[in-house]
Amino acid sequence: MNRERKYPDFILLNVGHAVHHADWNWKNICSPFTRIHLVENGTASIIRDGKKYALKKDHLYLTPSYTNHGYECEGHLSLYYIHLYEETDHLPSIFDMVDFPVEIEADPLAIQLIKRLAGIHPDRQLKYYDPVSYDNPAMLIKNIALQKTTPLAFEMEAEGILKQVFSRFLVHASDKGLDIDERIIKTLHHIHANIDKPVNVEELTAMSFLSKDHFIRLFKKSMGCTPGRYISQKKIEKAQRIMLLKDVSIKDLAYSLGFENISYFNRFFKKMTGENPGSYRKKMRLLGRNSQER
Repeated sequence: MNRERKYPDFILLNVGHAVHHADWNWKNICSPFTRIHLVENGTASIIRDGKKYALKKDHLYLTPSYTNHGYECEGHLSLYYIHLYEETDHLPSIFDMVDFPVEIEADPLAIQLIKRLAGIHPDRQLKYYDPVSYDNPAMLIKNIALQKTTPLAFEMEAEGILKQVFSRFLVHASDKGLDIDERIIKTLHHIHANIDKPVNVEELTAMSFLSKDHFIRLFKKSMGCTPGRYISQKKIEKAQRIMLLKDVSIKDLAYSLGFENISYFNRFFKKMTGENPGSYRKKMRLLGRNSQER
């Protein structure tokens, strides 16, 4: 593992214990935050990347942000849930750099720590389990604000617990592509540091001291996509986060992320999310109002 990588900086959004009776059935969930589940007992599945993972007792499950997934539950299910928002601060997300397992066995200490985390944050429990009720701008802003008012002692304890739990997955993780070339890592940092500016393949090629064709092949081998697609994808993810937290016009949003062509921004946003930016923003606002009314 590359030790020069910045440790993830997570904000705790939600944590709690839930008991379901064939009512944990949701599809096409894609959130700006990361989920961790600890299964106590029962029968259910997480579906992602075209694969179904049958949940096991005393196992942990990790679903990174912006991962399309769903849940199926036909009977009793008891589990703990943790929702985390990663502050990247113009750096690559740890999920861009590292391949994490979906499922690991939970050791007794991890189980105890998660129960403790839920115990010291009773105000972070979900009132409703339908993702629509909590996966919206109003709730995201509310939970981030709550984090800022948490007593320092609980904030420090929560940070330690989250690092402990996340480390369990990190033990079994591997660098993307098994070994990311340092030249690619350098260009990833450049992309994220300049996500609000136009970034082209030519400047990344010059930075890596490779030919353009060689750089593109090496980048695709490491990251699973071309550098152009990666840049646009990260800009769209940043656009989604901005829409959740701020009221900004689509035009200003596109320009603020270095898109010189608004039509291209609209097309790529729809390709990435299935909706055009205006419809997505309208839906987020509607979900936020409905959440506040419940």
